[in-house]
Amino acid sequence: MTPAPGNNPENNKYDVIVIGAGHNGLTTAAMLAKSGRKVVVLERRLIVGGLAAREEFHPGFYTDGILHDASLFDEKVIRELGLSYHGLTMTDCPPPIFAPQREGPGLLLHHDPVLAKSEIEKHSAGDATRYVEYRAFLDRVRPFFNRLLRSIPPDVAAGGWRDQLALASTGLTLRRLGRKDMMEVLRIGPMCVADWLNEWFETQLLSCLLAGPALTCSSTGPWSPATNAMLLRHEMLSGRTATGGSSSITDALRVSCEQLGVDLHTNATVKEVRITGGVIEGVTLQDSESFDAPIVAASCDPKTLFCSLIDGRHIPARLEDRMTHLRTLGTTVKVHLALGKPLRFACRPDLEIQHARIAESFDEMERAFDSTKYRHCATSPILDIAIPSISNPTLAPKDHHVVSILAHFAPYDLDGSWGNDARESFGDLVVNRLASYAVDLNDAIIAREVLTPLDIETRYGLTGGHLHHAEHGLDQMITRPVPECARYGTPIRGLYLCGSGSHPGGGITGLPGSLAAKTIIKAG
Repeated sequence: MTPAPGNNPENNKYDVIVIGAGHNGLTTAAMLAKSGRKVVVLERRLIVGGLAAREEFHPGFYTDGILHDASLFDEKVIRELGLSYHGLTMTDCPPPIFAPQREGPGLLLHHDPVLAKSEIEKHSAGDATRYVEYRAFLDRVRPFFNRLLRSIPPDVAAGGWRDQLALASTGLTLRRLGRKDMMEVLRIGPMCVADWLNEWFETQLLSCLLAGPALTCSSTGPWSPATNAMLLRHEMLSGRTATGGSSSITDALRVSCEQLGVDLHTNATVKEVRITGGVIEGVTLQDSESFDAPIVAASCDPKTLFCSLIDGRHIPARLEDRMTHLRTLGTTVKVHLALGKPLRFACRPDLEIQHARIAESFDEMERAFDSTKYRHCATSPILDIAIPSISNPTLAPKDHHVVSILAHFAPYDLDGSWGNDARESFGDLVVNRLASYAVDLNDAIIAREVLTPLDIETRYGLTGGHLHHAEHGLDQMITRPVPECARYGTPIRGLYLCGSGSHPGGGITGLPGSLAAKTIIKAG
């Protein structure tokens, strides 16, 4: 890390200040530095990486980040920043995901339908055939969704010829799908994910495996409207996987920033974004040190930016109202387990599993979500499980393992509040739920860490503890986060958004950071 420059005003003048050193902030900084800008990144924590940072949670045991899906990072960003030269290696296919059963063989689902065939046939020969058709449909519609998700949203209100051309081009991409697929795309977006997958498959275990990403870190159940759009989003963004896990992505981004001359400052908490006459001047830290720049790119969540870092008199009333009502309440608890031996599932003890999901039916998933409506925790939480130490043995001592669990659903605004007793009680629920499927789990546990939505808010500075910075509801995705800031710029001149609260949303994608940087470069 570059040491703090002290209080010399000349040392603290930059072209761009980036708030936050998560993967999006680092992506924005590297791309702007590559374009010739003098860039500084200010990170409130002692380490960079945000939700994809490697951290020790017990002596000798390390997490690979809070978000463990390393299959979403944009290939174009990897090429543009040369991340493969900075230590990032990718595998062509994500590892298969396993759904254990208490009664039955479980299901090991490969992305490739040929590899998945024998496993699915154990449950339904018809579903094995349908899975081939399902994957083929997703491949056919991929060009349209890639255009939507990997491009700067057009300015519909401005109506300039470039924006009209962009809209027309997107419409043409949709039309090229052919009438049948085009009508299907228009039909399925607003659907609930359970209805759409039930149209495809008769095996609930298979459907629950596929539906998981639509609900991960969200405040929705499988019967919630428009959750199918979130499944499509994940499928379209998913591709090659970082072999070293999520933290290897931010490690490569950090090296890229350093080699491009970006100044990275940790333990640098922004207190205020300074604005005069509607124009950015810079930022002031909590220790009163100031940094000056005509451009500030904020990768923190939008509500933190507008409700905590900016004086309300600089914010238009309508924007302030929208930000106040932006839905940011998290429903996910993160549990890390240090194990003295590999995790094995009772129904298939022979399998070495890197990724598993515990949910056997849509009704089970819906009941788990339903509890949050009444500010209660799910009594049978849905578990999204990764064992990152299989592909990255450096995360644990020899012959030991780390288990990383995203547990759904537990509300930020828990009835009775999140104290230590509530935290440990939910941690017990998660462990007992996993132990009911696993072999001798309790005997293997050396240590555990439980992070509630409130803990996530405190540690990572995320309003409401939401791991996507804001809910992935359809209304908060079409113009994300709000209409006034849907194209990364804001009503305040020189202020841009570049985090997961912007298009195309959360996950370790690098796309909000990349597209925000391109917007800034285009603005001149």
